[in-house]
Amino acid sequence: MKGLTEDHLYLDYFNQNADCVFPLHTSISLFLLSYCDCKTFRVFLVLPGETASDAQPKDKVFPKDLDICFIKRCQLPLVVQSCCLPAVVEKNGRFCRAGLAVVLRHIVQKTYEADPSKEDILELLGFKKTCLKACAEVSEWTRLCEISIPQAVQNFLSVSLDKVQSIPEEVLQFEKKLGEPVRVHNDDKIRRQKVQQQKTFVKEACKAVSSQEGRLAENLESSPAELELSLALSKLTVQKTPVAAKREPSHIRKMKTSELPLLEHVFAEGLYFTLADVVLFPCIHHFLGFSKKHQENLFRLPLISSWFQRVQEVPGIKRAAAKCNMQFLPHQGSVSLSDEHMQFICTASDEPEEEHEDTSFIGGPRPTMTKLMKSGIEATFSPHPCPSWALDWDSLPAAVNPGEGKMSSDRAFRKQQQLNNMVALVKKLAKPGDKIVDFCSGGGHVGIVLAHVLPSCQIILVENKELSLTRAEERSSVLGLDNIWFIQANMDYFKGNFNIGVALHACGVATDMVIERCVKAHAAFVISPCCYGFIQNTAKFAFPQSRQFKEVLSYKEHMILCRFADQTAVQLPPERRQIGKHCMGLVDLDRAWGVEKCNYSAQVISMEPETCSPKNNLILLPSPFCIWKHLHFGTPCLLISSRQLHCTLFGAC
Repeated sequence: MKGLTEDHLYLDYFNQNADCVFPLHTSISLFLLSYCDCKTFRVFLVLPGETASDAQPKDKVFPKDLDICFIKRCQLPLVVQSCCLPAVVEKNGRFCRAGLAVVLRHIVQKTYEADPSKEDILELLGFKKTCLKACAEVSEWTRLCEISIPQAVQNFLSVSLDKVQSIPEEVLQFEKKLGEPVRVHNDDKIRRQKVQQQKTFVKEACKAVSSQEGRLAENLESSPAELELSLALSKLTVQKTPVAAKREPSHIRKMKTSELPLLEHVFAEGLYFTLADVVLFPCIHHFLGFSKKHQENLFRLPLISSWFQRVQEVPGIKRAAAKCNMQFLPHQGSVSLSDEHMQFICTASDEPEEEHEDTSFIGGPRPTMTKLMKSGIEATFSPHPCPSWALDWDSLPAAVNPGEGKMSSDRAFRKQQQLNNMVALVKKLAKPGDKIVDFCSGGGHVGIVLAHVLPSCQIILVENKELSLTRAEERSSVLGLDNIWFIQANMDYFKGNFNIGVALHACGVATDMVIERCVKAHAAFVISPCCYGFIQNTAKFAFPQSRQFKEVLSYKEHMILCRFADQTAVQLPPERRQIGKHCMGLVDLDRAWGVEKCNYSAQVISMEPETCSPKNNLILLPSPFCIWKHLHFGTPCLLISSRQLHCTLFGAC
């Protein structure tokens, strides 16, 4: 049967307007499918209501060569109901990929797997196949492409056409991005080639100056991007025979890097056409089409206009656009950059302004710790509720044991000790039927053990790295586990309800993302933080987080704690490790106090034994600070505090 051999792709369908399907994430996904000429997926458009008559789709806006079905939201597979769309479910029904960037990258990879001759499709993933791989929480570029621009353009299109609107800030950010110098892995080599090309061009132009004086200035003005464009076009043609490289003259090879000319953007990420261009092209197409009554918008975006025309010339783009019924605007001609616009672009590459310098700031962890101590804040650790509990690893199947992987025996033993701590706490919290989510699951060390020892619970692994999650799925298949599911997605795209959240060594702000997700779900959590040095302010989090720490420390002082909290490696001197452990405790105390505003009371404890990991802190939340139970008429009744609950759950192990 056809349905048994295909992955299923689920896309939201809200409404449509002319050649645009809303939400824009759906338009983008359909455009990529058309560009790749991908027939690997069966596509389901999910209607907003619970009945199929809630929308009247117009078939002409959908690619005719795709197998598209319309379904109600209640018909979604259970694993998809826990995710934001778009989402792809493998035919086994247990592995789901969710979120625009993850799904689009998967479409590219499946297209190439089905037809390895489509090397140009695989090139969309860019250098080392990292295009849009970093999650939006840590990558401003991924956030701009995956979330900010599609949402901003969608909001722009929702306003009446007669109403004059300013250009969305997110679109202006893209204009600024196109004006920044390009950085590529072979940057130095290409810039030296550009010097040679410019010198050659000037020599040829000077020979013809007597007969072409009027055109010389124009040619000199248009020449700088010629090398970049030729490189981009050669990449798109996927040359099979290597081109003999000419060695630069000695005076060019001796030039300092600072003396070399900068490279200019040809496409969104620099010189080469990538998945980012495919994501942004439908967004900018609909934005420009909606703005055609307001030509001043186009003149304020000369770089985007040039980029948009350039993308149209990429082989396959016009064919994909025709399939999606996208009607291009007539070419407006080149738009020159005004002095004002050049200044606008130059300011884009400036570094963001730093906070006002704190004249009382003294570097190093000791002054910061002393400052906190004077305010009555010290790193305190609650006693471990189950210090001696351990799994009988010898009696467990081999696939459960982390040592079955590529770990050394010493590391595998320490990983077992870490898992003892996690499983002991979760077993005390869990009850039959609970849904437990293993965030940042990696290869599934925590989730697979929990699925094995808690067969009456549902275990969901959420991980952004495909390779790690695939490895976890293989291990669970060997064990024959039927209570485990796998979701490759950023945490923001997981929206399901659950009872307990766990994370072992969640890196940097990933710990804070897990805590936030658990708080929103009113779930208990057991979290082991890691990589404190990667903590920094993001679009969602500002540090320090708790009221108590904010009253004492600045952001810069808090970052000092985070940096030194990473100084716990076993090869470091004992005194430095002790300072690192103290800083870890303070950073996690700030996190624990930060959830108090949500009526939570979390605790910080140390793993037993502490030698099982340099990052041996655990942030534990048995349940919300106040647990409410709704009676027959919905009247809340206060039952028990978390301190009483802690004694009830962890009084004896």
